[in-house]
Amino acid sequence: MSATPVSRLAATVERLRREIQEANAAADGRALVELAKGVLVERLRCGPAQAARQLEVLAEQASVTPLELAAELVDQAAQDRVTEAVGEFLVRTTDKLAAVRLRTAEKRDAVVRLRTAESAVLAGGDTQRVAESVLAHAAGPLGATAVAIWSAATDSSLTLAGYAGIDPAEASRWRYVPPGVATPARRALTEREPVWIDDLATSGLPSVGPSGGRAVLPTVTGGRLLGVLEVCWPRPLEPQPQPVHRQLDALAELCGHALDADALAAVSRPDASELASLADGLFDSALVLRPHLDDTGALVDFRIAHLNPAFVDLTGRPRGLVSGALLLEAYPMAGAGHLFEKVEHVFATGETFRTERMTFTELVDQVPLTVVAAISISRHGDAVLVVWRVEDETARLATLLQHAQRLGRVGGFEENTATGEITWSSQLYALYGLAAGEDPVPLARLAEHAHEDDVPAIERFLRTVLRYRRAGSASFRLLRPDGVARHIRVVAEPVLDPAGHLLAVRGAFQDISAQHWTEVALSATRDRLAHTEQHVAEQQRLTVQLQQAIMPAAEPSIEAFGLRIAVRYRPSGGDHVVGGDWYDAVVLPSKQILLSVGDITGHGIKAATGMVVLRNALRGLAATGAGPGQMLAWLNLVAHHLTDHILATAVCGVYDPDTRVLRWARAGHPVPVLVRNGRAMALPLLSGVLLGALAEGTYEQGEVQLEPGDTLLLYTDGLIERRDVPLDECLDRLLAVSARFEGSLEDRLDDLLDGSDSNTDDDTCVVGLLVT
Repeated sequence: MSATPVSRLAATVERLRREIQEANAAADGRALVELAKGVLVERLRCGPAQAARQLEVLAEQASVTPLELAAELVDQAAQDRVTEAVGEFLVRTTDKLAAVRLRTAEKRDAVVRLRTAESAVLAGGDTQRVAESVLAHAAGPLGATAVAIWSAATDSSLTLAGYAGIDPAEASRWRYVPPGVATPARRALTEREPVWIDDLATSGLPSVGPSGGRAVLPTVTGGRLLGVLEVCWPRPLEPQPQPVHRQLDALAELCGHALDADALAAVSRPDASELASLADGLFDSALVLRPHLDDTGALVDFRIAHLNPAFVDLTGRPRGLVSGALLLEAYPMAGAGHLFEKVEHVFATGETFRTERMTFTELVDQVPLTVVAAISISRHGDAVLVVWRVEDETARLATLLQHAQRLGRVGGFEENTATGEITWSSQLYALYGLAAGEDPVPLARLAEHAHEDDVPAIERFLRTVLRYRRAGSASFRLLRPDGVARHIRVVAEPVLDPAGHLLAVRGAFQDISAQHWTEVALSATRDRLAHTEQHVAEQQRLTVQLQQAIMPAAEPSIEAFGLRIAVRYRPSGGDHVVGGDWYDAVVLPSKQILLSVGDITGHGIKAATGMVVLRNALRGLAATGAGPGQMLAWLNLVAHHLTDHILATAVCGVYDPDTRVLRWARAGHPVPVLVRNGRAMALPLLSGVLLGALAEGTYEQGEVQLEPGDTLLLYTDGLIERRDVPLDECLDRLLAVSARFEGSLEDRLDDLLDGSDSNTDDDTCVVGLLVT
């Protein structure tokens, strides 16, 4: 099939592109050869033609190409960052001769690649050309397939200044990266350290080029951070040896020179005299700083190149001792503080720094002197302009006074009694509700703007100040033109001449409305609190009376049907925590005996009334002849539906004197204790939820056959519970104490109450049943 015009054109374009790339590569090699010729001209003291012939002869004798020999000569002559990079290589064999050969081959290859890339940077006209040369001569042999060179702006945005191995359409989409977008280049720019990424696809950081390994290195020239070099591999990247790291660091520095050249070509560097003229036009102290580099080109300090006429040294030294000195020499403490750090950051990034307050500390005759100043730092080309304004003490105090007057709602005044001239502060106009341009109100007319009930107090105040020439004060209600009434306190003192004549009156007005209404609200609160306390005390008294009427501390013992029943009740320690514990022991119409104890959650009148409701309801339910389990199920319905959200625990038992069988059930309550033949045991833990917790509940019923001499104890948790001891241990202690019972049933119950070590401040009920 014959080729179409479009395909022929595409083939021609591809051929031309390939020829251009080959020509560029040859040009890069020629540039390196020319550098080597220059080295030979300098060392052999010969002409260019002789140097060229000598290079060919030496290459032939060494069995290397002229390009390789040129790279070696330039490397030996330069002894720079590139020399350090190519001087590091790996030896992977134990054979000494093979190791030397391997080292020589590796070093020669690294020298040719890096020196060729360096010559391309120096000969290249733009960063795009540099990116292509870096990929072709240096990054490509390391397995990389793409290179991107980013230029960093002062706002931390990134611009793709050059690329190679990347599709032009994709590069166009990545031409500009706004500030704040997280990319590998942004991370290297922020951390100012090389960033190595094993696999871009799993890093979560988007970037231009293929997904795979990445090496992202900041480009720094003369202490300035100009951009980022990003080298891309098509596959996940294994950990690279240290020589590769050093070679890429050297490439990043070369790219920094290219970015610096582009920046200078785009914006001409300001002349030193222009920046000095700019500083001379400022009213504040200004310094022009130039970077001071060491022999390796690293930034170590800044030279003070110019001081403007308004310059005032922080420590009071003459200008001659500061001008021309290094910054850290003139201000040694700047290195320990934030000043040098901020200047270095602005020089590196180009970001302007401004602050209203920065503290400087310098030593004057070994005595630390602290100065506060507003400061501005900006970069102009390769220079930094530092402007500072030392905080004036008078101005600072005036500002503090203004803030104090505003916060305290205070306005000052001065009234000249001879001329009638009145001076008000701005806050006083606001207190009166007047515009700043309106006429101030003289003291003589103060009563016209006050409430009529406060006129006598104002007249006494004016007599004290104007007639008796003494300081005075008064409080009154100011009636403002907008109809708002403010509570004001005025304080004034007379200004007298040596003869005692009144010259002026000075003073201040303070808005005390908030204080006044606070006092009013506080007074009303006191009244309500007193009423509430009286109401609570009355309610508490009634609650205690109700509790004592229904639940006396001790009742006479009951003897019936071969049983002796005794009860004891001990209220909590204070009247303010009246609880809801109850007990009951009553003979039913069926000649059976109802025994119960219970505990309402909470305290106060609600607990007391809830106790009355449940206790009386249980008596009524017992008259039906139902068993304890059924009675508790019905009592749960009462607690849940017929009361105000009562929650309670309870134990209910019905004793049959004919059979000596006790049927019983529990609703979340501690189990009864049976004492028989000197041994105490807890009855089984029957299931049953709290009363009122659920709409419907079922309660397991148990039976116990009692024998003559048995003692059964029903109690509430106030007898045994301790905050710091588990409930099981508390029950074990009760069993141990109960097993040692001696004396009558009443004595035993008294001993239980007296020996209780409970610390919950809760009510305590105990019901004892002795089978005779």
